[in-house]
Amino acid sequence: MHLLDLLTPARVKANVVTSGKKRLLEQLATLLAAGADGDNERGIYDSLCGRERLGSTGLGHGVAIPHGRSSRLTSATGVFMRLSEPVDFNAPDGMPVDIVFALVVPEHYAQQHLLLLANLAEMFGDAGFRDRLRQAGDSAALYALLSEWQSEHPAVT
Repeated sequence: MHLLDLLTPARVKANVVTSGKKRLLEQLATLLAAGADGDNERGIYDSLCGRERLGSTGLGHGVAIPHGRSSRLTSATGVFMRLSEPVDFNAPDGMPVDIVFALVVPEHYAQQHLLLLANLAEMFGDAGFRDRLRQAGDSAALYALLSEWQSEHPAVT
């Protein structure tokens, strides 16, 4: 599975305005549950918040990967956002977050979930790539950069 398989152009957003971590998680849950019922959106939000209570999903360098599980999903789904202003995410390096990739997977995706997270950590561990994401002009440019990165890296199996 490629990370790009989790995204659609509609779930890649540039210059997102948010007021803080809680509001950001709400926005992510809305996009992750797009087309589903309100109960699914609430369940995704609760899952993202539950994971954050275990420890911040902020990686450092202004990047966070909020993630969770849902018993109501049949496939993994992702959202990528670049925020207009960074928000505090309690990252280990103390830096606020402006690059976010949220992921929600079905309950049974144990191994795939870990592989996807490792792939995301590799992607965002590249300082040059983070810089290109921050310089991209709009959502389409972000999607193109994510596509380019994915074409240069193998699929998660």
